[in-house]
Amino acid sequence: MAIGTFTVVTSEMMPVGLLTPIGGALNVSEGTAGLTLTITGLVAAVSAPLFPLAIRRSDRRIVLVALMVLLAAANLLAAWAPNFPMMVVARVLIGLGMAGVWALAAGLAPRLVPAQSVGAATSMIFSGIAVASVFGVPTGTYIGALVGWRAAFVAIAGLALLVAVAMAVLLPQLTAERAAGLSGVARVLSNPRVVTGLVLAVLLVTGHFAAYTYVRPVLEEVTGISAGLVGTMLLIYGIAGIVGNFAAGPRAVRAPRTTIVVLSLGVGAAVLLIPWLGTVAPAAGLLMIVWGLSYGGVSVSAQTWMMKSAPEDGEAVTALFVGVFNGSIALGAFVGGIATDGAGGVSAMWLAGALAIGAMVATLVGRAPASSAG
Repeated sequence: MAIGTFTVVTSEMMPVGLLTPIGGALNVSEGTAGLTLTITGLVAAVSAPLFPLAIRRSDRRIVLVALMVLLAAANLLAAWAPNFPMMVVARVLIGLGMAGVWALAAGLAPRLVPAQSVGAATSMIFSGIAVASVFGVPTGTYIGALVGWRAAFVAIAGLALLVAVAMAVLLPQLTAERAAGLSGVARVLSNPRVVTGLVLAVLLVTGHFAAYTYVRPVLEEVTGISAGLVGTMLLIYGIAGIVGNFAAGPRAVRAPRTTIVVLSLGVGAAVLLIPWLGTVAPAAGLLMIVWGLSYGGVSVSAQTWMMKSAPEDGEAVTALFVGVFNGSIALGAFVGGIATDGAGGVSAMWLAGALAIGAMVATLVGRAPASSAG
């Protein structure tokens, strides 16, 4: 399941390191090429909360295998796409596959491991998100630089097929224990702690992706580095993200408000300082480390916030969180594209910084789940 989430997130984020060549090949601007990320996130945002309703009591193992096959086919379509409309179709299909995997993955840990290992198993499943930043996006960038961006999509399609085979062989039968309903979603939306968690997630994730989607052109403009070094920068960011993921998780359980405040401050500081201090590669690399450490902890910390806010409605709050999270990815890529096309990539960094600081303020003034001792 961890490799599955890695494959999903890598598929989603693949355009990040390939915007320039994709835009050139499909005859669109970098801002328009960034819509490939917006479209995928938007489809996933709409689909994720509805997905458990659509599959009802179907065997989750069969559904997951089918989703990975769909993901492979969609990435192959992206690799072949002769024009931007066909790329859009491919990215819509990737969004559907991503929504399904995310909607199912969060709730599977209790059914795959003993009770005492559920926390660690859940963290492992979601670690695929952070690991994708290390091995997925940078590897795609390197492949794109060496043999072309289309080959990067072919590679992730092959991985998706391998994961589908592994799921078919290794996962047990996972028939739904009960049919999903919408009443739980309405209930959690009346919880002020959940609402605060959703607000801070929207601000942080939107801000991050407003900047991260267009980080390649920003680094090329501000720092003047080559495409190959951009891949190195993304690798540095990703390694820091993994560290941030595992460092923030336990702290978010003990002190969710403090953890989110620190992460918001780190993201905001990094993206605001890159245009000023990132004019040389070492300084840019250091700021990418701060950015990675900070944002690497956001997914697990925000998910922990949501689960601690509504522990009795875990399935509903997770579906809602996945939808909002992916909607924020789409929104971030969209507003970042507007900023990039209108005033240059640096303006996307200013916007991201403002949103991250807004997330910090929302965390400080909003209702938070209780801190834990120890």
